[in-house]
Order: sequence, then C-alpha cells, then structure tokens
Amino acid sequence: MIARLSGLLDDFGPDWAVIDVNGVGYLVHCSARTLDALGVRGDKVTVHTELQVSENDMRLIGFASGGEREWFRLLTGVQGVGSKMALAVLSALTVDELQRACASADAAMVARAQGVGPKLASRIVNELRDKAGGLPSAAGAAIAAAPRGSSSQDAVSALQNLGFKPNVATDAVARALEELGEGAGLNDLVRVALKRVAG
Repeated sequence: MIARLSGLLDDFGPDWAVIDVNGVGYLVHCSARTLDALGVRGDKVTVHTELQVSENDMRLIGFASGGEREWFRLLTGVQGVGSKMALAVLSALTVDELQRACASADAAMVARAQGVGPKLASRIVNELRDKAGGLPSAAGAAIAAAPRGSSSQDAVSALQNLGFKPNVATDAVARALEELGEGAGLNDLVRVALKRVAG
C-alpha cells in the first residue's frame, strides 16, 4: 500500500523515526542500521516501507534499501520470527552478512542478533538457505552492474565455468574485490575468489 516515503527526518528514537512528508508525520519502525543511514533531524530522506497489519495494530516498517526490505519479508516468513525479531537481525547484520550466513548455514552469526537463540538461528538459516542465493548482495549487485568485459565479470564467468553456481561465484569475487581493491587483475581475482570458495 505504501511502498516508499520521501521527506524530512522530523524525529527519531532507538527503533523508530518520524518522516515528515508534506506536513504529515509518518511513524516508521526501523533497524538500527537504517536509523544510522537516515542521518540527523532535518535531513531529506527516502525509506522503502512495508505496511504490517494485525488484529489490533498497524505499523509501517522502514528500510534504507530495497534489499533490506526483501530480507525483512524473508525473515518474517520464518515461523517464530515477527517484525521486532526481524529488525533485530537486520540491526545486527548487514544484508551481505545475513546472505552469507544463510548461504553457508552459519547459525552462530545469526544468533548474534539480540533475542535470537541458537534454535531460532538454525531455523532461519535452514529455511532461508536456498532463498539466499536468489537475492543479490550489495557487492554482487555492483559486479552485475559492472561493464561487460570487466575483470570482475570475467572472474565470475571463470568460476562458473569451473562449476560454481552464479551466486557463489559472484559472492566469492565480491569478497576478493574487497580484499584486493577495484583495480585488481583477472588472475588475482580468480585466485583469491577460489580461496574464498574453498573457505
């Protein structure tokens, strides 16, 4: 119903913000990471939103990126994970960290979120493991947007030719790029990416 809000950051607290859109203040519940990204009172902001309606409540949840909103939807689809718990996970982990944790079944990483016990963390990574590969990571999206013929895209292609799935290859090359820097050559990228895939 409401997919996005653009306006001025009017006020904020530990897990909420008020966005003034043409004189109307929208109360938006957010993760700590989204609140950090919004800036200070008076700043012009845009948040992606999700409207949650229950029997006795309506609340607007806000996200700094569309990717964070997608992960919120995935998390709240897991039994036992409500909006507060999903925001706690998104406060503790970046979207890329969460994607890596689910893809590699690293429940301990997810359990770092406040209020998430080992059992629930295991359920989250087990249920979202297959879906994790379908969502582009921020670094993966940057590689996908790179010009054709760039070293990063060639490195992803090389790993796929070796039999690695596209999302695994992209993630490994993204991590290699973080380590080596943007100007890294193809051979170095493939070498480091293969190390990352091997763990």
